[in-house]
Amino acid sequence: MTRDELHDLDELNALDELYGRLRAYEGRTSASGGAGRDPVNEPMIRHWCEAMGDTNPAYPGIAPPTMLQAWTMGGLAGHPGGSARSDAYDELLALLDDAGCSSVVATDCEQEYVRPLRPGDEITFDAVIESVSPRKTTKLGTGYFVTTRMNVRTGEGELAGTHRFRILKYAPARSKAKLEREPEPTRERESERAAGRPRRPRPVINRDNAGFWEGVARHQLLIQRCLECAAPRFPWLPGCGACGSQQWEAAEASGAGTVFSYVVMHHPPFPAFDPPYAVGLIQLAEGVRMVSGITGVPYDKVRIGMPVELEFLRVDEELELPVFRGAEG
Repeated sequence: MTRDELHDLDELNALDELYGRLRAYEGRTSASGGAGRDPVNEPMIRHWCEAMGDTNPAYPGIAPPTMLQAWTMGGLAGHPGGSARSDAYDELLALLDDAGCSSVVATDCEQEYVRPLRPGDEITFDAVIESVSPRKTTKLGTGYFVTTRMNVRTGEGELAGTHRFRILKYAPARSKAKLEREPEPTRERESERAAGRPRRPRPVINRDNAGFWEGVARHQLLIQRCLECAAPRFPWLPGCGACGSQQWEAAEASGAGTVFSYVVMHHPPFPAFDPPYAVGLIQLAEGVRMVSGITGVPYDKVRIGMPVELEFLRVDEELELPVFRGAEG
């Protein structure tokens, strides 16, 4: 056996040993003692339905099933005393970090609804580490999928639903093509890196939304239009939420819109952003909504109903984003 073959065998054995250690965490508690900060309530249901454009007459008599996770969120202040992420979950993540899988991306979630939640219901929850996948190689890099399962119950202990949440903990890959086209460092870029100034997060581009980002590269804001019922939709999805058809076409939006809702971000601080700044839910003239930064006006001058126009903001040498410029009235 050659030296290279011995090296590959040693590496394979090390990976097998790591996977065995990771799997030992399956079935262990990842969070316990969880309690919703507020009972299920009509104001939150109304806000949710307005943001989603859901006019189902059953609401707010019951909560939309897809709000299941919303009732478990702790917000900036965290959960009330007693709920905590477990030591086992922290140990699992630390083990992956030590193995070089220091990056993380949420990949998907699955929900199962057992019974509807109604205003006044008190919520409790706990979670377990359901599974850790074998080592996987993706376009993002090589790592492991970790799935947790949260059980959401009423105050009486009756199961209302389950929420499975899956992340990929991975070591980032740098493709040969990216390395070949990566520009040589300039003095400005070198000084930014030396000063420790971080870049904005990169968008996750997949087969469902690649067409949108190709449009951005051409300075076009593309939405989808169903070829069966003509309903517009955004964000990009494989099927129509109105009729279920998977036949669609891309259509260029005019770029005109209004501020449907907005928040001013003060906390928590996030690298590469300078708070306070406004983030809006923009109602496009075509009838769909998208989340975007608002430029052109001070954060404290943004107002609901403010007209905005599309522009493209170059964030750095690699990233350009669609944003909306407002005008002070």
